[in-house]
Amino acid sequence: MPAPGLLLVLSAPSGAGKTTLAHRLAKADPDARFSVSATTRAPRGAERDGVDYHFVSRERFDALVAAGALAEWAEVHGNRYGTLAATVDEALARGRIALFDIDVQGGAQIRARWPERAVTVFILPPSMAELERRLRARSTDAEPVIARRLAAAREEIARGTTLYDWLVVNDDLDRALADLRAIVARERARLAGADDPDPSRRVETLRRGVLDIAPWLGESK
Repeated sequence: MPAPGLLLVLSAPSGAGKTTLAHRLAKADPDARFSVSATTRAPRGAERDGVDYHFVSRERFDALVAAGALAEWAEVHGNRYGTLAATVDEALARGRIALFDIDVQGGAQIRARWPERAVTVFILPPSMAELERRLRARSTDAEPVIARRLAAAREEIARGTTLYDWLVVNDDLDRALADLRAIVARERARLAGADDPDPSRRVETLRRGVLDIAPWLGESK
């Protein structure tokens, strides 16, 4: 019997290593496929249409929304991003894992539409100090811009750790990948009505509510 299809939603603040982790999972699991989003923004650098994004005009995007062809969509910094519903339908029909690299707003829409098949995982950076270091290292932005990005990161962390099912701290890429694969195995077993694939129940430490997130929110215990 083929494994059931799964919609794996990964969200994180910028700089947490989410995209790298998602690519590692896609390489490690032959069932995993990236969901290529549609967007109204222009391509950046070496981005390719149909590979990194489906680049469309605003008029085309509006037509997709009107036709109900998007599973979720949101406007971010003046540009629209959305997931094609056909991508979801294909993943579920073929028993695949559809990987969604999207924000918490989009992830909430996916879970609302497919509550039994959507698995939401929020990726946390090792610490806010490390996240700040990464943002500074890869940006030439002025101090006020970096400050706004850090504030936005805390807001996204607050939303994600409240709404999402699972939390993974990406302080070691190999360990984070192992955590992610354990979550996938647990959720696919649940959908198939099979026995728990993790007799040690280590994966339970990754459930929302177990990890103390106060350090990421700048709160004292």
